[in-house]
Amino acid sequence: MTTFDDREHAFEAKYAHDAEMLFKAEARRNKLIGLWAAGLLGKEGADAEAYAVEVVKSDFEEAGHEDVVRKLTGDLGDKATEAEIRAKMVECMAEAKVQLVS
Repeated sequence: MTTFDDREHAFEAKYAHDAEMLFKAEARRNKLIGLWAAGLLGKEGADAEAYAVEVVKSDFEEAGHEDVVRKLTGDLGDKATEAEIRAKMVECMAEAKVQLVS
């Protein structure tokens, strides 16, 4: 193999790893925000976990995170504004990345 081939394979492996880590971080973020929303809805224990799973699944409806925002906005009603949900998503993403690294 040439040096160029080695570098190409290294870049491909890094891209695949980065994509996998982003997917895991987004899924964890969605679970964390789902648990937060479940608390606002008065859900606890297994009900809260089940709701968090619903939020994670809602992210597979379309590309991006707008489907999650739409679900949470609809479910929470006046318990949280769209701006509060988006701010919490940023906070949860930071926490998700920390959890993945440790």
